[in-house]
Amino acid sequence: MSGRVRTAPNASVRIRRDAPAGAEPASTHPVLAPIDATESFKQKAYTALKNAIVAMDIYRSRDEIRLDERKLAQDFGISRTPVREAMAQLESEGFVRSVPRRGIYVVRKTKHEAIEMITAWAALESMAARLITETASDEEISGLRRMFATFEDGAVAAKLDEYSEVNIEFHQTIIRLSHNQVLIDLAENLFTHMRMIRRKTIAEKDRAQRSIRDHINIIESIEKRDKDRAGELVRDHALGLADHVSRYADYLD
Repeated sequence: MSGRVRTAPNASVRIRRDAPAGAEPASTHPVLAPIDATESFKQKAYTALKNAIVAMDIYRSRDEIRLDERKLAQDFGISRTPVREAMAQLESEGFVRSVPRRGIYVVRKTKHEAIEMITAWAALESMAARLITETASDEEISGLRRMFATFEDGAVAAKLDEYSEVNIEFHQTIIRLSHNQVLIDLAENLFTHMRMIRRKTIAEKDRAQRSIRDHINIIESIEKRDKDRAGELVRDHALGLADHVSRYADYLD
């Protein structure tokens, strides 16, 4: 993939793919803006790189995506130490892997790993939905329905990219409205991985149309403050994604 992607306000990143042997690479190295020193260099580099990875469609191609630590440091305008520290944090979170004598590569989850993540997410989001029925305000709950106002009357297919982002925001909001900070913290990095998979699968096998129907049913159960029904619907919705990945996501193998 080439092209500039969104990152933190003071940094932009373009990631190169390793080209097949004998082929010209799409770009010679990531293109970066110098980092502002208002935050630690390590934190700035970490945020910029993580945002860039998340914004990429890493499952579109099987080509490996390599990060050049030296060039990242050079283009950020900082030393290699904070870049190396940022890479170590990203590796601990499962976003990159270090290969001896080869370099650092963006991680693609396998089908098995993706299904495990989705299953864990189903448990967290189901509990969040139950908590919403008990703790969220009426105004917070009404905000869930407003998210989908522009997709009424079958408008999903015509606005698929927009719906994909709203879909992701919906699931993040379910977690946030639980007002349970431990649950929110547990879900944060898990959902960052899930975001990339959701973006890929939403256009497959009429999932967008089924997704919005599920969401409306979930919202109705939350509006009624039916915690058992809300938790069940959210769990089944997530496990439906796991089933889809199991049956159709061969590109993850």
